[in-house]
Amino acid sequence: MDLELNGKVALVTGGSKGIGKAIAMELAKEGVDIAIAARSQGPLDEAAEELRTATGRRVVAVAADMMKWDDVQNMVDTTVAQLGRIDILINNAAMVGGQVRGTLAEATEKDMIEDLDTKVVGYFRCMKAVVPHMQRQGWGRIISIGGVSARQSTIYGLRNAAVVHMTKTFSDQLGGDGITLNVVHPGLTLSETVSTMLDKRAENQGVSRADIENESSQRVAIRRPIDPQELAWVVAFLSSPKAHCVTGEVIAAGGGAMGAVFQ
Repeated sequence: MDLELNGKVALVTGGSKGIGKAIAMELAKEGVDIAIAARSQGPLDEAAEELRTATGRRVVAVAADMMKWDDVQNMVDTTVAQLGRIDILINNAAMVGGQVRGTLAEATEKDMIEDLDTKVVGYFRCMKAVVPHMQRQGWGRIISIGGVSARQSTIYGLRNAAVVHMTKTFSDQLGGDGITLNVVHPGLTLSETVSTMLDKRAENQGVSRADIENESSQRVAIRRPIDPQELAWVVAFLSSPKAHCVTGEVIAAGGGAMGAVFQ
């Protein structure tokens, strides 16, 4: 299938590694020029060179903290100045698994605020900076990476549930401008960060990495973790003109949560 993405420009936050890097790579393979952003310039430069070498596309690396409006605006301005436009925004910059954890007694206000400021308000800042460019051209795609914890009774799932609500709200407002907004919920995805976490857990428990993966996947229908590439394929479709009829929606790409029915 031709996704009709050749010549488009995408901005991918959290694009120096893991899910973000996989999405950037897949979009670049489809002919998209890429801007990747994260807080550290070194890993960004390494990822950008890898993307250029593998795909031959133009790739811009911009250091930015999504909790700072000036950084976000500079990120968008730099992308437009160097690549000419922004057709696709991939909101992905956030700490894997979040910071706020535990019971009400254990969870801290500081961690809660930082989680929301990074992922929810950070995504909001990016949308606010990018949407005027999309409105002027009458076309745009915004895909926000959430997490299946949005559908679970966990304190760290709050930020992902908020991303869903925000996405639906703005999809209603922006559909007439040719802009679609959707959320993709990853489950256990074998990014570099998650792989390191699983290795440490296996070491601490004195078991193999395979045992940990198997244990962690028992409530997933396909009985295994997801590869970032699999998530990237879903995002690439939603980023394309072929997906114009899909907006304000949530697609879980975590291997199939068992025992739950979502209407």
